[in-house]
Amino acid sequence: MSGYNTEKEYGSVRIPDRQQVKETASVKAQPQGQISFSDGLFYEIEYDNKPVEGVGKFVLKPQKIEPPQRDEIRELFNRMRDISRRYSSFSSDYSRFFDRKVQQDSARIFYNQAVFMKDFKDDYPRQVNFSGYFPYYQMMDHEQLRTYFTWRTGVHKGIIGHTSLSYVFLYIYELLNNIGVEDPQDGLKRLLSFWNSYKIYDPAIDKYVIRWLKDYHIYYDLPQSFLDFAKEHDLTRHYPKIIDPDNGFDLYCSISKYDIKKSVFYSEETNKLISDCFNFVIEKIRMDFETAGIHFDDALFRPTKKITPWKPFKDALFCQWLDQPDRRVVISENEIYICRQNEWSFSTVITTDKGRQFIGYVMKQMESVLRKITKYKHKITADIDMVNQETLGKLNRSGILIENIIQAAVMEYYREATRTVVTVDHASLDRIRQEALITQEALIVEEQVKSNEDLQLPDQNFFSDPADTENALVSNSWQSLKDILSENELQALAVILRGENIKKFADDNNIMLEVLADGINGKAMDYIGDNILDNELTIYEDYKDQVKGMVGSI
Repeated sequence: MSGYNTEKEYGSVRIPDRQQVKETASVKAQPQGQISFSDGLFYEIEYDNKPVEGVGKFVLKPQKIEPPQRDEIRELFNRMRDISRRYSSFSSDYSRFFDRKVQQDSARIFYNQAVFMKDFKDDYPRQVNFSGYFPYYQMMDHEQLRTYFTWRTGVHKGIIGHTSLSYVFLYIYELLNNIGVEDPQDGLKRLLSFWNSYKIYDPAIDKYVIRWLKDYHIYYDLPQSFLDFAKEHDLTRHYPKIIDPDNGFDLYCSISKYDIKKSVFYSEETNKLISDCFNFVIEKIRMDFETAGIHFDDALFRPTKKITPWKPFKDALFCQWLDQPDRRVVISENEIYICRQNEWSFSTVITTDKGRQFIGYVMKQMESVLRKITKYKHKITADIDMVNQETLGKLNRSGILIENIIQAAVMEYYREATRTVVTVDHASLDRIRQEALITQEALIVEEQVKSNEDLQLPDQNFFSDPADTENALVSNSWQSLKDILSENELQALAVILRGENIKKFADDNNIMLEVLADGINGKAMDYIGDNILDNELTIYEDYKDQVKGMVGSI
């Protein structure tokens, strides 16, 4: 090493071009210019096709390259990951997981990847933890994917074990998107079952699943109302203001100025009568509104002006994969969800004073008429001034006399609800007739023992035609009613038939008109199963002929 001069400076040397190299390739390299072996710059050694003297000959032997062992699961995961490349808008900047656009892209990729992997089962022996916001397959490595799908395989078999919370939410996302389920009802069943089982390990999922259960009913339009679902599974404590959207009575009670449920008339015995009657009355009012060219909901119970976009399953990766029909879903008095052209929005049900006042009057007036019909011991009156004057003026200009509509509707409902239908069992009549004939034959004996005059045969009417028997029963009912009515009541019916002043008749006989009418209708209800006087104290058209026959020439 001491023979080298470490401080010697070297000059630059031009590298020969390709043509020059080609020309000198077949001859022995010679130093050019000032270059010499003693310079120590470089050496060129040329080998001919003979072995170098003193050096053994090397022979390279071919070796077979073995292909790597095939990993089918890894290949499946790679095909699953390839799905993300179909979406050019996909952002790989997962640090912006809070961004709505990133969430939408992630949800779309997750949904398609989940559909691809829905039937995959695994039995990976290791357990690798995983944690991340809005978890989905694309952000998981090979070991995490295998851990998750092995755990999910157990869940599908009913084996629900503790695991990383991100794996848990990933599985819930699959159920919310209806991945691996038969239909939305099956998905709801699985979601509820998993929640009840896993919240024992980690109750942190409660606040999310409770909210998502409601969204599930809104989005998937299940046949069972959300109220019935909540009651069935003892969940109503989580949704205190929920109502039955099919029960208009409860909805209107929640916004009415008059709280009929606090009335002494409202009880366990009368609540069905009251609610059914109210729904009947509202339907009649709605029909009259439509006839007058007034849309009932828009006029009084439209949503508030503030309508905001609504995304189902907030805080979850959810792809709105299902085409939705236009519809409106009412969850509570303050929650209404509207779908138009597959886009959802949220608003609250109108709670204006005009609407509250109007429904308050309808309920109180309905109760007033019901109390009178049922002869309740205490009576009430509903002041028409309960209705907003602007609303009342609009109704009057449209020819809608709301007081009369309510009275007529209540009377019609009660008449139909309490109608007694007289039916004759023709089969029974035939049997009785045959038994009577047998009895008659048994009673016939020889004239020497007893004359036929002594036999007490059944009345001839007993063997009459069934239709005649039915008419006879109805006729007897009216005859019984006539017998029970007082002279003043029969006279009152005659006065009404002649079109005379019934109030003057009542005053002349020192009888309160209301008491007189209630007495007639009460007895009619007992004997023919219906009232015969309407709220205007006129005789129902269906019963005029019978009443004429009953009062005769009075």
